[in-house]
Amino acid sequence: MNQLPLPIAQLLYLIAAICFILSLKGLSSPQTARLGNTLGMCGMGVAVAVSLSLSRRYEYAALAIALGGGVGVVVAKNIKMTALPQLVAAFHSLVGAAAVLISWVTLCSPQLLQTSKLGCQMRIEIGIEAFIGAITFAGSVLAFCKLQGLGKKLSLPKPNIVNGVLGAVCLFLLMLFSLSNFDTLFWFVVPLSLALGVCLVIPIGGSDMPVVVSLLNSYSGWATAATGFTLGNYLLIITGAIVGSSGAILSYIMCKNMNRSIFKVIFGQMEHSQLSITAKNEKSATVGTPEDAAFLLANASTVIIVPGYGMAVAQAQRAVCEVAELLRKRETKVRYAIHPVAGRMPGHMNVLLAEANVPYEDVFELDDINGDFALTDVTLVVGANDVTNPAADNDPQSPIFGMPILRVENSKTVLFIKRSLGVGYAGVDNDLFYRANTMMIIGDAKKVCEGLVKELSRLG
Repeated sequence: MNQLPLPIAQLLYLIAAICFILSLKGLSSPQTARLGNTLGMCGMGVAVAVSLSLSRRYEYAALAIALGGGVGVVVAKNIKMTALPQLVAAFHSLVGAAAVLISWVTLCSPQLLQTSKLGCQMRIEIGIEAFIGAITFAGSVLAFCKLQGLGKKLSLPKPNIVNGVLGAVCLFLLMLFSLSNFDTLFWFVVPLSLALGVCLVIPIGGSDMPVVVSLLNSYSGWATAATGFTLGNYLLIITGAIVGSSGAILSYIMCKNMNRSIFKVIFGQMEHSQLSITAKNEKSATVGTPEDAAFLLANASTVIIVPGYGMAVAQAQRAVCEVAELLRKRETKVRYAIHPVAGRMPGHMNVLLAEANVPYEDVFELDDINGDFALTDVTLVVGANDVTNPAADNDPQSPIFGMPILRVENSKTVLFIKRSLGVGYAGVDNDLFYRANTMMIIGDAKKVCEGLVKELSRLG
């Protein structure tokens, strides 16, 4: 296989980078998301083809791509939508591991880069690549385990001090490694960076894990960019910078939407000392049936549907869409309200609703619809919990205090579909369950919504 001339390869890399940028632009809107995905795949196809053509042992590279692609297809076909956050975390760990391995190979075999000795600049690049890669790998593995519910709950005494000391030691060793020819320091930097990655994620509570996954996405981008500098690959530098910066911006936006400090996320300082769980035995909830809910919906002129993680788990989006269509036939105004971090991942609910062919113009973000709840006859909450919890406004001791929420409690009637009266992802009881204007419909979201469809059809 003849190698491509370097100028042509660089031009094709530039085209691939442009495709990636346009892909991100397309993904910013549901209407253009499909085109964005297509452009991203085209860019990656060009990048892989060029990399293969430049490879000296392209047969090994092709074998690795085939194996990785095969695993990717199997995972994509079998993964549940509700498991996407942990899948993303797992993918980030692979990027971090790759960065560490490449830095190690470069250190051990500098002749692969057509040089006999590593200079200060190259050692800086290797050190940063290993440092960020190890943090990304360890942090992503722990994030995956937390999201998947694996292992025991870990705690870290004095996390600020531990993380500060580990970070300072790592940076000091990186400086020594860069300014000297003492390669053994590399083997101190990597394990300490792995420990720092774990310690940064340990204090993060469940309600804040989506932010951590987004931040790890940013780390994986910077690790990729550092790898690009090491290998002299401009596409890796451009792509890594795009992923790193976009991940950082997304993390900032999510922190703003959850009233969190981005600096506390970065330095692992988001542990909450106390959970605010209300004593349920002092309260009683009004529990109804799908028939009761259908009657209230049938007599409403305005309805807002709030989808949440429970809808995703039950795969109830199509049944929810059927409910909305039956209500529209009765000339009821129906809209959907989505919290920015609903479903543990930004955009998760948008994808599920699009899958059920819900019109884009019927879906509204928090800021655009929050003021309309007070004018709404019935709000139907399908499996959402923390994003509707009034404790975010009125309980300073709550882990979610200050987080912007969908103010569904202002509606005339709230119909809440949930499997039980249990706490949400943040481990906080929802006082909304016990309000006078709330009716709880206990059960699987899909089955309950199918019951609503049947009853609404009967009522005509």
